[in-house]
Amino acid sequence: MALTVNDVDRFEASRPRLEAIAYRLLGSASEAEDAVQETFLRWQAADTGRIRVPEAWLTKALTNLCLNQLTSARARRETYVGQWLPEPLLAGDPMLGPADTAEQRESVSYAVLALLERLSPGERAVYVLREAFDYPHREIAEILDLTEAASQQIFHRAKKHVADGRARSEIDAAAARRVVDEFLAAATSGETEPLVRLLTQDAVAIGDGGGKIPARAKAFEGALAVAKFMRGLFKPAKAKRDMVGGSPEVHVTTANGGPAIVAVLDGRVVGVMCLEITADGIAAFRNQVNPDKLARATRRWAAEEHGKPLFHAF
Repeated sequence: MALTVNDVDRFEASRPRLEAIAYRLLGSASEAEDAVQETFLRWQAADTGRIRVPEAWLTKALTNLCLNQLTSARARRETYVGQWLPEPLLAGDPMLGPADTAEQRESVSYAVLALLERLSPGERAVYVLREAFDYPHREIAEILDLTEAASQQIFHRAKKHVADGRARSEIDAAAARRVVDEFLAAATSGETEPLVRLLTQDAVAIGDGGGKIPARAKAFEGALAVAKFMRGLFKPAKAKRDMVGGSPEVHVTTANGGPAIVAVLDGRVVGVMCLEITADGIAAFRNQVNPDKLARATRRWAAEEHGKPLFHAF
């Protein structure tokens, strides 16, 4: 059926919210865009005059599309080369969605997005709709064809899984920036001990190269192992310059609401390292270098001024 101008306007008004939901569900900006576009096609084919609450209809259509995508994604990730990490979003990206509450901000943090991979598709959907968008369980039950009691049980189970996997409470942005600066100074010093002092004893470092950029298949675990890896990562080497095509600029910024180190070469983002910083030290480094997951970050980076880089890597 042909959409009226009002139908199109209704959809476009919902698009930012739909994209933010899809990104949290899928962990991929490109897949989120595809899911929202497919939702539009379903909206276009629907008898919109009989839809009483368009926002609810669109949310249900999108969520079901994402659930199907998550089910197939699990099979694809079994053959994914190395570690799989979400696609990072830089500060100001509208796909980050609402950030009015601590729960909303945490739900899109890089650490939580990584943890959501442990949940079943249904658990992930309930968690995202409730925690990030404050949907009542009655509406979640209607969206997912559950009972309200089942929605509540699934949410509590999912929230516990996420909480069990989280590090200690994080610190404020100013303190986190000081830790990042100390980390970069230590990482470029060529010494291991200053790095170890900045890490928690159970620190981890994970990299996602997608088989296109070298990244260790298994995470580094423990302060000493992570410190040695970081010392080597920031050590200048011709092989690294050849691999990326030069010496990237290094900037400190924000990704998914948390501190991040961004490597940029000729205007192209070639790496985003998200740091999970707690009162006890740096608990995790999650480094996204798969070029397929950095295109949106590159576009976002080009949209703003960032000043001079801290230094050039490699």
